[in-house]
Amino acid sequence: MDILLSISIALFAGLMMTRVIKPFGLPAVTGYLVAGILIGPYCLGQLGNLLGITGLGFTSMEYVERFGVISDVALGFIAFSIGNEFRLSSLKKTGRQATIIGIIQALVATIFVDIALCILSLILGEEIFPMSAAITLGAIAAATAPAATLMVVRQYKAKGPLTDLLLPIVALDDAVGLVIFAVSFGISKAMVSGKVDIVSIIVNPIVEIVLSIVLGIVMGIAFSETEKFFHSRSKRLSVSVTYVILTVAITMIKFNIGPVTVGTSPLLTCMMLGTVFCNICESSEELMERVDRWTTPLFALFFVISGAELELSVFRSAAIVGVGIVFVLVRSLGKIVGAATSAKATGCNHTIVKYLGITLLPQAGVALGMTVSAMQLGEFEGGLIRNIVLFAVLIYELVGPLLTKIALTKAGEIIPEERKSSKVLNAPKQ
Repeated sequence: MDILLSISIALFAGLMMTRVIKPFGLPAVTGYLVAGILIGPYCLGQLGNLLGITGLGFTSMEYVERFGVISDVALGFIAFSIGNEFRLSSLKKTGRQATIIGIIQALVATIFVDIALCILSLILGEEIFPMSAAITLGAIAAATAPAATLMVVRQYKAKGPLTDLLLPIVALDDAVGLVIFAVSFGISKAMVSGKVDIVSIIVNPIVEIVLSIVLGIVMGIAFSETEKFFHSRSKRLSVSVTYVILTVAITMIKFNIGPVTVGTSPLLTCMMLGTVFCNICESSEELMERVDRWTTPLFALFFVISGAELELSVFRSAAIVGVGIVFVLVRSLGKIVGAATSAKATGCNHTIVKYLGITLLPQAGVALGMTVSAMQLGEFEGGLIRNIVLFAVLIYELVGPLLTKIALTKAGEIIPEERKSSKVLNAPKQ
């Protein structure tokens, strides 16, 4: 009962908060995140503890983690939707530009953060801010969150050259970030242990990327073949939902063969599932639209839970806040400079050069996932990295969607329109 109560309160709070923020012109994503903070362990959850009502809010971070399966499934559907942007007809136009920009902007962000934080480490000293933590944070800077970007694009029905280029870049960012993190994290581990682990630096990321692509292709082909057995819209939608959830479930399987970790990336695999499906299934556009409508409440719940997961306690440490501010500012500069430079080099128009970098700032799930691996550096280094990333995610999740909306609006790809109620739209003509 307490879980169902928490889910219903989370959805209701998220929906109501979108009404509160609407007059301020903020994206719905921001409303969901704020609602999550308000019903999270630091606000309504605390009241629930005092009154002894378990489901009144998210009473603790451990309680929030019980809803992890919802976040996993939501991210799977987000990645599946982004896979729709990799239709061959679109890739012929933007594929080369998206690939080059996706790689360069991630590398520039990493280099900028590495330089800034390594200098900070030399100033503060190893005992306060270790060099290994600085290098690991540089790698984490490459990651971009696709969820918030996709939600803003959907909400405002953004269309145009910038949007067409943005979504493939966000999708590619997962693979690029994975490789950069593996290399940088391998260097950090070598600094701590004194041993260079070639398997972690080279073999594991290659295995994960290749297996993710292969699994996505296999599941995409199976999905397309299964879909042919059904003709009603409801059953075909059910098949779509089944395959995305099944793919997410399979990506949870990880095991070791000697020193090699065998596993797949949920985001990368589900993106490939969507990519293969939308390129070989004739009715993929219709099905994708239906899945998008079905997942709307799921995404709302995902962002409310994400808001509840934001760790407000990081503000208690002046050191974390200080390093976090440097991380946020330098990473933002790196993303903007990297995107602008590479966009200009690949012949993109002035609007894309000017605004693309701003749309790449959101950061969340992938970065937090990397902090789990960072705990291998040790309790002190790992905890430091996690808290700095939590601070950055808090800032980026609240500000990033708004900046994305502003950039797309300035680029002329979000056209403000007067919204009318369904009663007005469906009223009989006089």
